[in-house]
Amino acid sequence: MRALRILLILTVVLGGLFVAADRLAVNLAESEAASKIKSSQGLTGDPQVSIEGFPFLTQVMGKELDEVEVTMDGMTAEANGQSVRLTTMTAQLRDVALENNFSSATAATASGAASIEYADLSKLAEEGIIIGYGGKDDAGKPQVKVTASLELPTGQSFERSVVSTVSVAGGDTIKLRAEEIATDGLPGVEQLVRSRIDMERKISGLPRGLDLESVEPTEQGIDITFKGSRVALAG
Repeated sequence: MRALRILLILTVVLGGLFVAADRLAVNLAESEAASKIKSSQGLTGDPQVSIEGFPFLTQVMGKELDEVEVTMDGMTAEANGQSVRLTTMTAQLRDVALENNFSSATAATASGAASIEYADLSKLAEEGIIIGYGGKDDAGKPQVKVTASLELPTGQSFERSVVSTVSVAGGDTIKLRAEEIATDGLPGVEQLVRSRIDMERKISGLPRGLDLESVEPTEQGIDITFKGSRVALAG
């Protein structure tokens, strides 16, 4: 009986040491991953990386992580030849295969969300265009408000605010389209204003395999959700 008790105690102690070693290893891995993300994306703040699943060391030996969650702020993408800032970006990566001697990885599936503030969205529009929150329509669907200041061919100054819908096209493009434009009966004005207000902006610079899924206006900006498969993650 004494030998059995000793064996049980040793088992508990060794198990505790294994758990401690496993947690230490995962903490070091999370810190290293956060450092690489910060460097590769040019972030000013430290991203948060959480590697899920237990035991971690077994996952590393198998070169596949069950799930990784990343939260970061200040990531940039490209649109219309300009940088656009994505705020509070979160991503959930599943079945992450570790490749090239752990220098890169590929997630079997990925999903997440990010936001673009209206000030940053306005920078992607034509000159004289300001984009902001437009409240909700009669059906409760949120909209954006687009204000245009331009000069008509007659030399008159023309300013108009309209509500627009926001949508995603082709998995990589954000579209804004005005619902209705009041022209005060001036011929050709609607076409002119719409050519400035309606816009399509292709978002690039996201990891390969990741697509835009949906967009929704909020009071602060537009929220974007994305998803993908076989998503390539830089080392």
